[in-house]
Amino acid sequence: MVISINPAVSQLRESATLGINSQVKRLRGEGRDIVHFGFGQAAFPIPQRIQQALRENAHQNSYMPTQGYEELRKAVAQYYQTEFSMIYQPEDVFIGPGSKELIFQMIYLLEGVLLIPAPSWVSYGPQAALRGKRICSIPTQREMNYKLQPQELEQACHGLEHQQKLLILNNPNNPTGAVYRSEELEALAQVCRRQNIVVISDEIYAKIDFFSGHHSSIATYYPEGTIVSGGLSKSFAAGGYRLGVMLIPQALSALKQGLLALMSETFSAVSAPVQHAAFVAYSQFGEFRQELEINTTIYAHASLYLHHRFVSMGLSCPEPEGAFYLFPDFENFRGKLENRGIHRGAKFTQMLLFEAGVAVLPASDFYFPDDHLGVRVACVDFDGEAVREAWPGESAMEESLTRLLFPRLAQGCDWLEEYLNLL
Repeated sequence: MVISINPAVSQLRESATLGINSQVKRLRGEGRDIVHFGFGQAAFPIPQRIQQALRENAHQNSYMPTQGYEELRKAVAQYYQTEFSMIYQPEDVFIGPGSKELIFQMIYLLEGVLLIPAPSWVSYGPQAALRGKRICSIPTQREMNYKLQPQELEQACHGLEHQQKLLILNNPNNPTGAVYRSEELEALAQVCRRQNIVVISDEIYAKIDFFSGHHSSIATYYPEGTIVSGGLSKSFAAGGYRLGVMLIPQALSALKQGLLALMSETFSAVSAPVQHAAFVAYSQFGEFRQELEINTTIYAHASLYLHHRFVSMGLSCPEPEGAFYLFPDFENFRGKLENRGIHRGAKFTQMLLFEAGVAVLPASDFYFPDDHLGVRVACVDFDGEAVREAWPGESAMEESLTRLLFPRLAQGCDWLEEYLNLL
């Protein structure tokens, strides 16, 4: 039988982040010792009370409402008001099987060119390609910590002035660890308002902010045009639960029926036990606050340790401010790498994997040119539960203790440094 496949799908490859995770698991299964800087899965256990809620509701076998369990939607709205001073009603909240799926549904629903700052998370572009949507990648600058600048956004809109446009803004950012502050978001909001841009603000890392401790959202400055997404996977470390939230303001209420119809014809509803567990996460957040704040302090230490090590090796790397990623580049080693026949980032990362035992992703997976020698690093290859039990507080951390608590991170840096020294 000859099978015909949708060309929009046949041209896609597996998500880069999931692909590197599978590759590392296979190599480790073959006995290879690999430091896994490639996959951004939260390092800590899910809070026990949330796990308990999942177990207690395992008997729930009824379909939930497509938009989500009403009590959960109320809890999510209250959480965003309490934690971020963002006002939503329960009818503004949509519950889906991960924020990734909800973002895909919204990209599918909305017309317009998709504007993606480079670098940005790997899946936005492929999701738009499945819809046949035009994608406009906006280069950002290392000197500005790869944060989108108002003039860059304005320039990208030239020739599109009378069209609706979509902007994906990930804050805190994967892959750079950058965090947009209030004044930066306010300036971007002015451009969005002027240029008829609908913003999808991916705020899945909202609670993992190293320095300010208070997340800022572009929705505060552009409430009439911003859709916010979040979920359980990062702060609550419940990626496997697959529960995301999307908040649509009243000014964009025309989208709600269309989104609800898409949800009903695709995944129907998120599983009932998971929604009940999420209700505990959002409604009782105060119970978990201290635990999650300690987790963020540990992520900050791990990220800043890697940053220090990378800079000392001669890499160019913005200092991370949130999430659990760094975006170093090896441009200072371009000559030595080209002498070894390495001209492309993807080839370089494969060389690092098989010659240095360090798994990273190339910048080209994040909308950079193929010849850029940047990589994305995730700082989560450590035993979060063990580290938290032994954590003495940031002020007590020294190099020797960092190596003891984060042996894989230290080893990855050592192997990377040895590799560079042999070039």
